[in-house]
Amino acid sequence: MRWLVLASLFGLGVPFALRAQETTRTTWDGVFTAEQAGRGAVIYEGMCASCHGPQMGGIDAAPGLDGGAFYANWHGISVGDMANRVKVSMPANAPGLMNRQQVADVLAYIFSRNGMPAGEQELPRQIAYLKAIEFRAQRGG
Repeated sequence: MRWLVLASLFGLGVPFALRAQETTRTTWDGVFTAEQAGRGAVIYEGMCASCHGPQMGGIDAAPGLDGGAFYANWHGISVGDMANRVKVSMPANAPGLMNRQQVADVLAYIFSRNGMPAGEQELPRQIAYLKAIEFRAQRGG
């Protein structure tokens, strides 16, 4: 309640809240680098491809990491939630084996393979920063 009073006093009420929403980034905003995606490709090949397939199409019970089902499953979810899921459950034969940097690199590779553009800064490994990035199936959508 106290912060509301302070926000009102300094003119930060609703306009401040709207500005915060406008700063949310998506996976279409160049949130990883091409170099990071390259590192992720190496990790993916060694830790993920045996289950999810070399082309990310999925094998047996492991889902594909591209296309309609993947997009529908993750659209609107924060990259932080995606990273947490990968961190605690992958690889399936040794959950939790990847460190946070490896998880960020693999996600960068997955985003790259799904046509999302690289940018100037690496996808961070810290969950707090990743929570501010939303996975979107389509640009602007």
